[in-house]
Amino acid sequence: MTHLGLGLWVIVAREMSKFFRQRERLISSLVRPLLWLLVFATGMNNLLGVSIIPPYRTYTPYQEYVLPGLVGMVVLFQSMQSALSLVYDREAGVMRVMLVTPLPRAWLLFAKIIAAATLALGQALAFLAVAALVGYNMPWATVWYAIPAALLTGLMLGAIGLVVTVYTRQIENFAGMMNFVIFPMFFLSSALYPLWKLRESGAEVVWYLAMANPFTHAVELMRFAAYGRMDWVALAVVTGTAVVAFALAVRGYNPQIGTIGKLKRG
Repeated sequence: MTHLGLGLWVIVAREMSKFFRQRERLISSLVRPLLWLLVFATGMNNLLGVSIIPPYRTYTPYQEYVLPGLVGMVVLFQSMQSALSLVYDREAGVMRVMLVTPLPRAWLLFAKIIAAATLALGQALAFLAVAALVGYNMPWATVWYAIPAALLTGLMLGAIGLVVTVYTRQIENFAGMMNFVIFPMFFLSSALYPLWKLRESGAEVVWYLAMANPFTHAVELMRFAAYGRMDWVALAVVTGTAVVAFALAVRGYNPQIGTIGKLKRG
């Protein structure tokens, strides 16, 4: 049991060390959501106010509504960035060295997900702090309830990122693969607008796609938690997606039956 904990600590510490040596990653992770908050959300404020819908108990300014979605954006991009790091480690041979250790393969992959989720949570908190400085924040009394929700979201997205790396043979192909994951997940969600507006406008197909999107439920889980409420459906979807995606990643990295082994043999 001790060697499992030590292995987890080493992998997480390595990812943290890499991140703090690349401080521009923190800056870039904050610039993107802040631009959406200060430019896009400000411009849309008069066009898209949010009615009294759960979890809100009063009319809500658009900037406040979009905050959980932008936290989700931070977690989403960081999780995919960590997946890119895994592809790089595989190409550089670092992953091969890790896999020959006595640690179970599934535990190594789980440690990578924990590291990704921890980094994503730190960046999300940094974003919320900067957003508060410029005058936009969720309720102070309950916003900290969103931390476990953001961590679970990071675990789910980290597991999805692992699944993507299974099918990415070279680092040059990773950006293209991410375009098919990040942008549909983000824009087909409730991160930027309430989903009931899609149904109201007659976009039934888009509404159904958004409801089938696990990122939608991740955003709603963080949104409800930040206001001291629990969305049990969202919790079940996020947890279930994380478990299924992790199981698929573990299978994919199995050299005997997984996709990684087939790609290498091919």
